[in-house]
Amino acid sequence: MTRFVTVLALLTSMSQTTMAHPLRQPSAGELARSVERLGVVGNVLYVAAHPDDENTRLLTWLTRDQKIRAGYLSLTRGEGGQNLIGPEQAPLLGVIRTQELLAARGVDGAEQLFGRQRDFGYSKTPEETLALWGKSESLGDVVWAIRRFHPDVIVTRFSPEARDTHGHHTASAILALEAFKAAADPKAFPEQLQWVKPWQAKRIVWNKGIFPGMVAKPDELKGFVAMDVSGYDALLGVSYGELAARSRSMHKSQGFGSSPSRGPASEYFQVLAGEPMQRSFLDGVDLGWARVPGSDKLRALLTRARTELDSRKPWASLPLLLDAKDALDALPDNPWKADKQAELAEVLAGASGLYVEAVTADPLLSATVSTKLNLSVLNRSPTGLHLSSVKVLGGVADLPSVELPLVTGAPQMLTGQVVLARALTSSQPYWLVDPPRPGRWTVNDQTLVGRPENPPLLQVELGLQLGQRSFMLRRDVDFSITDPVAGERRRQPEVLPAVTVQLATQLLVFPDTKSKELRLTVQSSRGAVAGELAPKMPAGFTVTPPKLPYTLGETGAIAELSFTVHPPRSGAVGVVGFAVADADAHSVVRLDYPHIPPQLVTPRCEVKLVRADIKREVTRVGYIMGPGDEVPGALRQAGYEVTLLTDEALGQSLDHYQAIVVGVRAFNTNPKLPKAQPHLLAWVEAGGILLVQYNTQNRISKLAGQIGPHPFRISQERVTEENATVEKLDPKHPVFLRPNVIGDADFVGWVQERGLYFADQWDEKYTPLLSMHDAGEPARKGSLLWTRVGKGVFVYTGLALFRQLPAGVPGAYRLLANLLSHGH
Repeated sequence: MTRFVTVLALLTSMSQTTMAHPLRQPSAGELARSVERLGVVGNVLYVAAHPDDENTRLLTWLTRDQKIRAGYLSLTRGEGGQNLIGPEQAPLLGVIRTQELLAARGVDGAEQLFGRQRDFGYSKTPEETLALWGKSESLGDVVWAIRRFHPDVIVTRFSPEARDTHGHHTASAILALEAFKAAADPKAFPEQLQWVKPWQAKRIVWNKGIFPGMVAKPDELKGFVAMDVSGYDALLGVSYGELAARSRSMHKSQGFGSSPSRGPASEYFQVLAGEPMQRSFLDGVDLGWARVPGSDKLRALLTRARTELDSRKPWASLPLLLDAKDALDALPDNPWKADKQAELAEVLAGASGLYVEAVTADPLLSATVSTKLNLSVLNRSPTGLHLSSVKVLGGVADLPSVELPLVTGAPQMLTGQVVLARALTSSQPYWLVDPPRPGRWTVNDQTLVGRPENPPLLQVELGLQLGQRSFMLRRDVDFSITDPVAGERRRQPEVLPAVTVQLATQLLVFPDTKSKELRLTVQSSRGAVAGELAPKMPAGFTVTPPKLPYTLGETGAIAELSFTVHPPRSGAVGVVGFAVADADAHSVVRLDYPHIPPQLVTPRCEVKLVRADIKREVTRVGYIMGPGDEVPGALRQAGYEVTLLTDEALGQSLDHYQAIVVGVRAFNTNPKLPKAQPHLLAWVEAGGILLVQYNTQNRISKLAGQIGPHPFRISQERVTEENATVEKLDPKHPVFLRPNVIGDADFVGWVQERGLYFADQWDEKYTPLLSMHDAGEPARKGSLLWTRVGKGVFVYTGLALFRQLPAGVPGAYRLLANLLSHGH
């Protein structure tokens, strides 16, 4: 059951999800639980750094067993991680993980909040993290979340003291602990007080993680309170452990599918600040309406509603629930009122069997072109409900005025035209609209801060009456399609620029002075349009022609255009943008995965241009794909003939290829690859070059056997400082001399990190080629291992080439060219 909130509740409720699946009526068990939940007014806020850091087992127990309003504040959107299900990285990955968190909350019943912090990659210290995030601004984000959510208890996933974790994790706990006090101080972040009031939680606790397979040391849990958060909901026919596993399994881009647990489940908590506890972090928290003066009548009515609800005839409780609504409305403003008003509206709709659907006939909306709006209202209970009013929020509509009886089982259909009430350029996720800072997304509208996604473009607000009693109900306006496989899929309507530009590539690499074609298409989003498209070239590069005209006769019409880009004679890097109708051109990126709603991103249309001398001694490269792999396209940019090797091809002759590259985590994710390894190594011995990018070996990802010709151990070692000094252990090694001379300049401009999952032990037959380290750490020499095998060469590298090559880092191309050339 999706929750739709009143205007006042928009400032107190952070839940705003877009549905990927058809609307449905709550079951009798779900409705009963919702009625019970109306009588509980406690809130708990869980705080951590990333998508997947949350404890879904605890959140499920809070929402299902304790019936508490629980929320998860993830400071980042996880855009700095890897992607197991597709090629998206950076901001696009953050969009996917945002929706995965919303999908998880849809299972465990909690709400989702965010900060403005960027996941800039693995950070080893909280000092580095807070410096990049901006400590004061980040503290303000957590204070804002607390003041809006009103938690009785704040729970951190990590300790505020540096322990066996990384900087983002520790920093999230440091900020939560400081915000616990600052949120109650009216002198702290006073600019927020035009929307919210100071708030003091009763306590803040650390939820120490004891993961499956881990055994705590005898003294490790001293000072912690153990709580059993297991349980079984007979009404829903599911245990909390089962729901928690389903929730965690929504983190599919990270490969976190989980098996359910059904037995006792202990969680461990330690007070960080605030009142002490004895048995539970909820000690001393009044979870009932008794904490609100004047609520006696409401409490009595809600008690009757719980006991008198008939699961076979829930509509019989409508008069009683409407009495409870009147009692709730009569209460003075308090931190729980608006949220419970929204919950009660949904309970009324559920008890009456009321189905409301508002959809547009067109997927695109604008402030100038109208689209058809269809509203369907169906009363499936034998009650005398009337539809007394319909209002469209966010748009201007010509729906007919209504005063309609809702006859049982007879749908009422209303149709009209609607346009947006305000001009929007696109449906870009709000945190991606303005250019970010290195550690922080730019969001200047305070009321948007913390929201998982954009507010709905359009909503309908229905006035409903039962006799002389009335209530309001809101529904988002969706666009619905029927997929021949998935069935009905729903998403928000979209706003697009009048003309969009799709690029054939976002990167052009010039290994020499030869010109390259830049191909693109322009498409109309709003009827017939004509104009010119003009590239805005960076210094050193030129383009012919300087602009091209286009004429598009109707919505959806496409014109293909082609420019020729001429590079400079020497090295240069720049970005070419495009102007259309005197404004920056935007592309359209659609993210469509079955476990989340379809997503739209409209980034500025830009192509990175890289001119670098990249000499090659091989041209024919076979490539074994890893998850989310963009390296093959980058290699083609540098002039390689790249063939993707299927499982079947790995069992056949490889003589055509001069070098073979294995994508990141390919050995972790492709169960057939270890079986093909002997054949690959035989090909190497005959003269081939095999380069294996990083794989992982930990409690989540296992390796089946040895991936090289000689043993080496993959560790958790990494170098996160992208500007860390790189030392060549043997400057005269041929890898650094042929065909490109590799110097310090080739390690300038790397993005996010130097590398990860280095080897920390290896057979003496391997030659380590590079040494590097983060500040304050010992030298790491396992980023690049090289060994000759017969006539060929085997290389293992943890260098983050999978990031550097798509990002157009010249030195990464030159180093890889040497690694693929040496041995011939």
